[in-house]
Amino acid sequence: MELRASGEDYLEAVLVLDQSMEQVRAIDVAQYLGFAKTSVSHGLRLLREGGFLDRDAAGYLHLTEIGRETAEKIYARHCFFAQWLTGAGIDPETAERDACRMEHAISEESFRILMKALEKR
Repeated sequence: MELRASGEDYLEAVLVLDQSMEQVRAIDVAQYLGFAKTSVSHGLRLLREGGFLDRDAAGYLHLTEIGRETAEKIYARHCFFAQWLTGAGIDPETAERDACRMEHAISEESFRILMKALEKR
């Protein structure tokens, strides 16, 4: 299943929330992202069908192995771009918004090459 930006955002949100909460539900993801619960519920259902998420009997969300791998890659990109932009002098709020766009737009290959080039500096 190929993920769209919204699906990547949902996975990233579950990962981030999972690090700060004991249990994560769809409503938590909706509140975190500022989206309607119905939109998030639909997106999360697609992620469950794609094998990225599981939901237990109590309604709590759990990333599968592939879901966690994908979420961690997305979040690493986000953190990289946010830090890079703030380090360049961009205000943190703008850097966060732009990092969210950039994390989806860049290919895996370009990101890997960019990381290597910046590590050499």
